[in-house]
Amino acid sequence: MKKEDKTNVMRLLDQKKIEYKAYKHDLDAGVSGEEVAKAMGQDPNRTFKTLVTIGHSKNHYVFVVPVNKGLHLKKAAKAVGEKKIEMVKSKELLALTGYVHGGCSPIGMKKFFQTTIDESASSYETIFFSAGKVGRQVEVSLEGLSKIIKYELGDITEELKE
Repeated sequence: MKKEDKTNVMRLLDQKKIEYKAYKHDLDAGVSGEEVAKAMGQDPNRTFKTLVTIGHSKNHYVFVVPVNKGLHLKKAAKAVGEKKIEMVKSKELLALTGYVHGGCSPIGMKKFFQTTIDESASSYETIFFSAGKVGRQVEVSLEGLSKIIKYELGDITEELKE
């Protein structure tokens, strides 16, 4: 991979000497995470999306959930000790995190926010998530991830409604 082809997420992983695999796809930001997983030949249970929320307290939280599941707002609020949380609006994402919708990664946000990863991630040796750019992904172990960000595991998902 050419040096200039790396995303900030990959550079941060390199700096910490964390092992990862990088992937690229040409789907646009409008496609769902499930469509991305399918196009990449990945298990959607092992492919995660990064969701940014705001709590009743005005604190922001990051949740990392499988692309084929939704964030259960009540369970998520409970996991971070909030009465209520809601999703951050897409237009606020870039200023808040430095990432655009569809390219949001739990690694390398402008500011670190309390992060909860769905407990199902612990069933896999590695998980896939955005490398911080639409069309780019990294595959990292939870152990590797723990060397770069602090996170907790929690029961935070629900089945997606059709």
